[in-house]
Amino acid sequence: MAPITLEKVKKVYPNGFEALHGLDLHVDEGEFMVLVGPSGCGKTTALRMVAGLEDITDGTLRIGDKVMNDVSPKDRDIAMVFQNYALYPHMTVAENIGFALKLRKMPKDEIRRRVAAAAEILGLTEWLDRKPGQLSGGQRQRVAMGRAIVREPSVFLMDEPLSNLDAKLRVQMRAEVLRIQRRLGVATLYVTHDQIEAMTMGDRVAVMRAGELQQCDNPQVLYDRPTNLFVAAFIGSPAMNLFEAGVSANAESLAIGDQSIGIPDALLADHPKLRAYANSSLIVGVRPEDLIPASGPGPEVITSRVDLVEALGSELLVHFQINAKRVQAEGAQSEEGEGLGGGAIQVHGEGVARVDPRTEVKTGQQFLLEVDTHRLHFFDPASGNAIWE
Repeated sequence: MAPITLEKVKKVYPNGFEALHGLDLHVDEGEFMVLVGPSGCGKTTALRMVAGLEDITDGTLRIGDKVMNDVSPKDRDIAMVFQNYALYPHMTVAENIGFALKLRKMPKDEIRRRVAAAAEILGLTEWLDRKPGQLSGGQRQRVAMGRAIVREPSVFLMDEPLSNLDAKLRVQMRAEVLRIQRRLGVATLYVTHDQIEAMTMGDRVAVMRAGELQQCDNPQVLYDRPTNLFVAAFIGSPAMNLFEAGVSANAESLAIGDQSIGIPDALLADHPKLRAYANSSLIVGVRPEDLIPASGPGPEVITSRVDLVEALGSELLVHFQINAKRVQAEGAQSEEGEGLGGGAIQVHGEGVARVDPRTEVKTGQQFLLEVDTHRLHFFDPASGNAIWE
């Protein structure tokens, strides 16, 4: 077992395209680290560089204490699980799992021991004589993991291993992958574009955008204290509501479109830098669950019109409109937007509230929403960086 360390790692392709701009990342022994971001952000490139499948243009890669920049993939003591399983259809489960060991000319008794141990961990013992075509998608994915486990590597690398499974099976396999990783205690670097998968699996999550690391922390910190507009909009489902807002001269209220909500003293005490935006504008963010149905007007209540109601059983997602300027962070759960702190202003103030499933609300009606002002997020409109102090 060994940690993974990337120091100022860059990747520049022959055509001049720079896929990674100096990535710094450390994965501790036994840690489950998730790399997440939209397509083209560089997460898979980073994983392939750790695997030795892509050359490193600049910077240093270490596994344990050893520099791996020029070490061949077979000598890096890693095991990789791919998106497409890559099983041999003519071989049995046991033969697929043990194939890499056979190539190493390992004794047959040792191969059988390792295959049996991996099959027991993965719940595949009764399927060892089956061919891949006789297995379900989830079972085939477990076989692919078994092939990695038997090598007893110091590092696991996983490239979107669950993306080919249906939604229900993905949820089951998330728990399965975590259970196996915890049991083995091996440093794991896991790539996904699915932020829900990232949040539910990662000890820490590294959010990437356009070849740069935006923020790396435990999932709850990413959710509660995003470092910028991109992370705020990318992490969370439904995404954070983001609107352009004006700050009053005394910094005691926020104008969101043609409506205003009060800024309580406690919020100003937690965010003293807000006073610097008096008589100016910023971007305000509010999570869907921090919008609460209100019985009447109030200093922290906004009036909206309901566009759509999604009943999910455990909750309602109420899509609404307000007369305000909505901000769409570029690349975060959308392909739209440029400028304004990495986002784009849109005239229509679309938003989403997550409310109790017993709430009486219908499409087209007026809907009063109380804003939990103590859980508001603020961002600078020029840089897109969070305003926390």
